[in-house]
Amino acid sequence: MALAVSPHLDDAVFSCGGTLARLSAAGWRVVVATLFTRSVASPTGFALACQLDKGLPASTDYMALRRDEDAAACSIAGAETRWMDFPEAPHRGYSSAAALFGPVLASDEAGTAVMGTIAGLLAVTTPALVLAPQGIGGHVDHVVTVNALRELPVAVPVLWWRDFPYAARTAEPAEPFAGAMSDLPECAVTIDVARKRRVCSAYATQLGFQFGGPEGLAMALDAAGTIEWFRIEAAPGQDHALAAILEPAT
Repeated sequence: MALAVSPHLDDAVFSCGGTLARLSAAGWRVVVATLFTRSVASPTGFALACQLDKGLPASTDYMALRRDEDAAACSIAGAETRWMDFPEAPHRGYSSAAALFGPVLASDEAGTAVMGTIAGLLAVTTPALVLAPQGIGGHVDHVVTVNALRELPVAVPVLWWRDFPYAARTAEPAEPFAGAMSDLPECAVTIDVARKRRVCSAYATQLGFQFGGPEGLAMALDAAGTIEWFRIEAAPGQDHALAAILEPAT
């Protein structure tokens, strides 16, 4: 079983949806567990602006809509969904776009709770493989996720994915964990880009904001190509079960 630990309702699929689909096709049970999915009634301020800029009225339960999209996307990829009940950063005191990509606030207590939740997921699902973000781009929810997972004793291989689209937006994106990740070997998975496009297209509320629309998504995925890149953290011999899908970096 493979467990993908996703900060938001799209991160795992945007970043490694092709790999998730390939694992599923190879007979793996795949679970995508998303951390920050809580519906918050009557959002205000920056949190409300993050909804309105997607063209959604204030009365919409934005996270319920996104959970529906996630269920559809993961179904296409052959994955199960699990949704954890943490609020996204705009509901935890991050009051601007700049703050979302700044340091973790001293007042933000999500990290300890997130770590406990991930530990519980590992205990309940007993995965043979974990997939998780590298934190590229520096979004605070991604940073909290990486910090939490790195504090846990994970006894199975971890494939740390390159956060898409952040990793593709600039030649030198922020990489707060670059030191730790650069010590790990890089590996690649060849994917079916057309299938990944179908999977990613399920996140309709995000396509305009992230890519300029469906055509922009298609262009971004075509530019990314047929490879999804990871850093692999595994003890000697632990990656044996993944040999059929992993290709060493060249």
